[in-house]
Amino acid sequence: MRDRILRLWRFCQTPEGLKIVRYTMVSVISALTSLIILTFVYGVLRLWSEVFSTLFANVMAGIPSYILNRRWVWGKSGRSHLWREILPFWVMSLTGIGFALYTATLAHNYADSHHLHHLARTALVVGANVAAFGILWVLKFLILNRVFAQIADAELHEHEPQEMS
Repeated sequence: MRDRILRLWRFCQTPEGLKIVRYTMVSVISALTSLIILTFVYGVLRLWSEVFSTLFANVMAGIPSYILNRRWVWGKSGRSHLWREILPFWVMSLTGIGFALYTATLAHNYADSHHLHHLARTALVVGANVAAFGILWVLKFLILNRVFAQIADAELHEHEPQEMS
């Protein structure tokens, strides 16, 4: 057990391990942001339905998630590239949000069929949101890691001196 913990600790010190740790921290920050917004707009203020509240909370949490992932996880600075960075991030984010909306709809239908009171409905919606994003977490990391690695490679090749024939 001690050897496994030591190996994990050493891996976390590598560039790839550090990237995963940072990505995890951004995911925690994003999830907490989403859950706080969702609990507030649905649970406390009762502004919208479960589905629209889930959509709003996750879109709002996506903004700091993009910025933190871009700068802290993948070390990018300067202007974002629309087609290479923003679009892939938001396509994946909206796919995740779509899955979260699906689970929110399931939570809504379950709550209606079981006549749950508002506190239980809120817990169910928040739980469905956590489950949806937990399922997609690893897939999103793998895809974003590949996208940002390709961008870094492309930028590296742009700055290489050209050979003269």
